[in-house]
Amino acid sequence: MSNQSPPPARSEKEQLNTLLARAMRLLAQRDHSESELRRKLETPPVFKPRQPSFSRASRRPSDDEDAKPQPLPAPVPVEEIDPQLVEQIIDYCLTHQYLDDQRFTRSYINSRSRRGYGPQRIRSELVQKKVAKETINVGFEESEVDWCQQARELAQRKFGDRLPTEWKEKAKVQRFLQYRGFFQEEIQSIYRDFED
Repeated sequence: MSNQSPPPARSEKEQLNTLLARAMRLLAQRDHSESELRRKLETPPVFKPRQPSFSRASRRPSDDEDAKPQPLPAPVPVEEIDPQLVEQIIDYCLTHQYLDDQRFTRSYINSRSRRGYGPQRIRSELVQKKVAKETINVGFEESEVDWCQQARELAQRKFGDRLPTEWKEKAKVQRFLQYRGFFQEEIQSIYRDFED
């Protein structure tokens, strides 16, 4: 059983300020979708108790012999987060344009495409982040990524400048690009449009 008592209840204003500070910290790191930010704000932060650290120089040889295992400190109790306060923070972020699903989608498409992922996989990841399908479609329409060129460059990085033409080796290239999220037409284009 824990010896710690629950923290004193904070006022609504204090809770709101804490949530706002947390939202700003998250949005300063990178863009988030509305759903993603809401989920993170609704999840109470976990405060793990710190373990005491000892340097080897501060230990005496007899410390190890007489030392008994100490029980781990109990976790710090965390207060529940009011969903209405989370909604107020989301509304505030939307009003001040700190949170914008369209901007998030464009940024996400560009970021993931630079890392070598294709449109099919990126679209699937955005759906998992609960971005609206209309927003995703607009993001891909506005995207300036040449997916065929992207597939070609990725295949060349993985398999060398001269892509294999034998069926068995060609199938490896196709499976790799499919796994990365490229559509079949983009995969076929690397052989059709870029023949040496």
